[in-house]
This record gives sequence, C-alpha cells and structure tokens, in this order.
Amino acid sequence: MHFNTDDDVARKRLGTMHTSNAIRPAARTQAAQAELYGAVKAMAVRFEFKPGERINEVELARRLNVSRTPLREVLNQLMVEGFLTRSVNRGFIARLLDAKQIHSLYEYRAVLEAGIVRAACERATDEELASLRAFVERSRDEPEDSEATRLLDLDEAFHLTLARYSRNEEFVRALESVNARIHFVRWIDMQQGRRGHTQGEHLRIVEALERRDIDALPGLINAHIGRRLDQITDVIRTGFSTIYMRDQAEPAAAVPANTISAGEKQ
Repeated sequence: MHFNTDDDVARKRLGTMHTSNAIRPAARTQAAQAELYGAVKAMAVRFEFKPGERINEVELARRLNVSRTPLREVLNQLMVEGFLTRSVNRGFIARLLDAKQIHSLYEYRAVLEAGIVRAACERATDEELASLRAFVERSRDEPEDSEATRLLDLDEAFHLTLARYSRNEEFVRALESVNARIHFVRWIDMQQGRRGHTQGEHLRIVEALERRDIDALPGLINAHIGRRLDQITDVIRTGFSTIYMRDQAEPAAAVPANTISAGEKQ
C-alpha cells in the first residue's frame, strides 16, 4: 500500500488560487492520514501484529511509505482505542489475545445491544423493520459454505442497522468500537460453526421487534451473542494457531472491514 503525503504540488497550485481555496492541502493531508489510519487499524484488527509484539516503527513506516510522524499519530490513536499498549522501554506493543479481556468485551457488547434493541423497538418505523426483515431473509439464502468473512459482514451489518434504528449515535459508535476489537475472534468463531445459527436468531429478533415485544428482546440478544469464558478460550486457542500459521492457513487478510449495510441489496 502506498501513501502519498507529499503536498508540494498542491502548495504550488495554491499560488495561483484564491485564498478561499487554501483549505485544499489540509484536506488532502487529512485524507492521507485517514487512509493511513485505516490501513494500520486493519492490520491491528487482523492481528498482523502478533500478540505482544513490539511495533517496529521504522520498518512499518518504510513498508507503508510514510514518515514516522503521521504513523506515530496513528499508533497513538490505536493505543487509545485499545489495539496497542505502550512501554517506556519498548515503544508500542500489539495487544494481547487474552480470553478474559475478550470475555469482558462480549459482556459489554451484550449489555450495549440490550439497550440498542430496546431503543430500536420503540423508535424504528414499520418500514425500517420491513427492510430489516427483507435483509435477513436474503441473508438466509447465503450458502452454508460461504466464506466466514462474508457471513461475519452480514452479521455486523444486521447489528449496526439495529443500532442506527435506535436513533442514538453513541450506540452506533460504541458498537463499531467493540466490533473492531472482537472482529478477529468472531471471524474464528464463525468458522467453527456459528454460521448455521446466526440468521435464524436474527429472524427471531426481527419478529420480536415487529411485535414490539420490548421485554423479550434482551433475552434474545443475549442468547444470540453471549459467550462463556470457556467458549472464548477455545476460540482463542484456534486464533493463535491461525496467527502463527498463516502461511499454511487461510490468510488473515481475508478478514476486511465490514462494508455491507442492511439497507442495501446484496
């Protein structure tokens, strides 16, 4: 991936432009920084940085063809978001793949989504719920042998749509954040057999929303996304094998950011 952060050409053009256009180089730099952030975050989400690995800033900057200053800004942001830690002596360190931490994130997600479905039950229109049902019914036609990546994208699209139907942007941001931090584990989980249950559980959630059965929804969500610590430990054991045997296994690069929306046709 190539990142061009050189604004010399843009600066020269500004000499012949009206001062009202002076925002353009800054906008271009922001776009490059956003692209860099997306690329490095995707690497962290997929555990391309092995758990506990020291991030070699010089090598990473060379690999991405950027200077260390914008890269360090990105690494600092990812540290705030929980993807990295920092040591005085070692610099930035990749997050651990820790069962207790992942379990905590699953518990948080369950509580968060219980609030989301309650709000969506009260605020979603009948037309929106009809659209969501249509999305779920199309998703049920997805072949059982589809890539885990595709199935996970469909699942995340369903849950993010529920968050948007809550009419609460904080719910949306919080769900996007926790989804990113458990994305790799959920991808492994989907490969191990969750694919056969997901869409049926989605349909039961939609049916409860259509009935406006606000009391039934939290239990349905918890049954759908809840995981015990021992289940997470088993998934993580497989995750470690995937991380350290990528040359022989399906590459983690096959786990992109979700680009599916429940409001669009597949």
